[in-house]
Amino acid sequence: MARYTGPIWRISRRLGISLTGTGKELQKRPFPPGQHGAQSQRRKLSEYGMQLQEKQKLRFLYGVPERQFHNLFRKASRMPGNTGENFLILLERRLDNLVFRLGLARTRRQARQLVTHGHITVNGQRVNIPSYLVKVGDTIGLTEKGKQLRVVKEALAERVYLPEYLSWDEAKLEGRLERLPLREELPQEINETLVVEFYSRRG
Repeated sequence: MARYTGPIWRISRRLGISLTGTGKELQKRPFPPGQHGAQSQRRKLSEYGMQLQEKQKLRFLYGVPERQFHNLFRKASRMPGNTGENFLILLERRLDNLVFRLGLARTRRQARQLVTHGHITVNGQRVNIPSYLVKVGDTIGLTEKGKQLRVVKEALAERVYLPEYLSWDEAKLEGRLERLPLREELPQEINETLVVEFYSRRG
């Protein structure tokens, strides 16, 4: 399945979660999209429906295509420890996500564009693969052209929070993954256990 490129606000309202991180999608219209969305109540889901919805919430939150998402889950399931937490950490280590977390972009979509357009470096080398998994100790920076981009300057000016597992060098305009994130530092609105159950059903 290809990456979804349609209106993200519509998906946010359908899933009942802010996928942009701003919460604006749900402020004015905290109900499902569609002609009868305002009158309808969110129907009670079956166990499978809840698992599927949680998987979709997580996939759309990080903006990962289905096949890539499933492959990353399989990788997490082969790692020692809790599969759900391992999966969240792998998603968090994606280069496009960390570009967003560092405040170089306002959204993950914008971060993905910066990466694919060749404006991002890892340890001084240009990397244009959004799914690239950053390792602890890796440094994420900008090319010279990237440092001059207005969207980057505006995003950095608006940044209000930097996760504790990241560090930022203002002079060099580069960040570093200092350690793996803890579960409490990852999206609290996601129940990763349901995602694990969803893929366990499929075998």
